[in-house]
This record gives sequence, C-alpha cells and structure tokens, in this order.
Amino acid sequence: MPLLELIIFAALAAIVLYQLYSVLGRRVGRQPEDKPAGEAQPSAPRAPERVLESIEEAEGVALTGLAAIRARDGAFDLSHFLHGSKAAYEMIVNAFAAGDRDTLRNLLSDEVYSAFESAITARETEGRTETVEFLHPPRSDMEKAEVVGDAARVTVRFLAEIRSRTKDARGEAVDDRRTAELWTFERNLKSRDPNWTLVHVDAAEA
Repeated sequence: MPLLELIIFAALAAIVLYQLYSVLGRRVGRQPEDKPAGEAQPSAPRAPERVLESIEEAEGVALTGLAAIRARDGAFDLSHFLHGSKAAYEMIVNAFAAGDRDTLRNLLSDEVYSAFESAITARETEGRTETVEFLHPPRSDMEKAEVVGDAARVTVRFLAEIRSRTKDARGEAVDDRRTAELWTFERNLKSRDPNWTLVHVDAAEA
C-alpha cells in the first residue's frame, strides 16, 4: 500500500504541474525583451505617409492679412508702417493744399494723382489758394491688410482735425473740420524699393 499511495501522489503532482505549465506558458524568469516594472511603453511611430500628408496640408493653407505680407516680406513691421503712413498722410494733405505736384507725383499712384491734380487745376483756375493746419496729430489705425499677386496692400483709417484757410477774390474763409478717411497703400513685393504708394482713398465714418 505505501508504494501504491506513492505512485498516486506522484501522478497527482504530475497533473498539477502540467496544469500550471499550461497556464503560465514556457517563459520562466525575466526575459531580455522584458521592460522593468513601471517603465512606459513607447508609442507606435506615426506613419510616414500621414506626416507627409500633414506637411502638405500645412503648406497648402492660404495665409491672409498681415501674415500673408510677413510671409513675403519678413522685415515688415506694422508699428513702423503706421508711423510712416501717418507722416505720408500729413505730407500729402499739405502738398495737395499747396498744389505741390512734384511731391504728390512721388507718393501717389497714377489714378490717385490724376484725381488730385484735377482738383488742384480747378482751384487754380478759380483763383483760390489754400493752406491747412493739423489741430492735433492725426490718428492712424490699420483697417485691412492683404496680398494681391505680388502687391502688398494695407488700408489705414485716418482721423484728423484740420483747419483750412481758403483765399480768393472775395477774401479768406476759415474752416475747422474733422475728417475720417480710408487710405490704401501698396508696395510691389518683388521690388527692392521699400516705399509705399497711395493707390486709393475712401471716405469713412468718424
């Protein structure tokens, strides 16, 4: 009987070991490919095709406004531009009042110059002269910015208080008025000339 019991116990032990072997598998102890406990598993690499597609999508986005101008002209600075546009505004208003065609010719597009020159000629024909005085420094704010082809265009809203003195055969008239206008300046982005030209003038709400 002791021998028989020993055989039975041995058989039971073999069955138990077999079951454990089936459940746990053949891996015993730490394997070379195993990661230490708590170590983060690296995420799966992103498919190269998707990365390239994302780059193409980003490159295909159309830039607008100031971003479009800066993309073509990295030196563009809005505050510097507004400061310069304000100086140009005062210069043009004074030149128009004085009938200074040479100054206007250098600052205006052909279309705008033609309109200004016609008004100056009409004033001269009537025998009138005019001078202007800015009662306060004009205010300039960007209204719109865009790139059209190779041209950068920035529209600036100017608010100003002006005193004009007009003289003719009947005497002198003084007129204090507040003006609000939208002036659009343009520059060829392919040109090395950094100067901007006034290409359009519109009335605006004060």
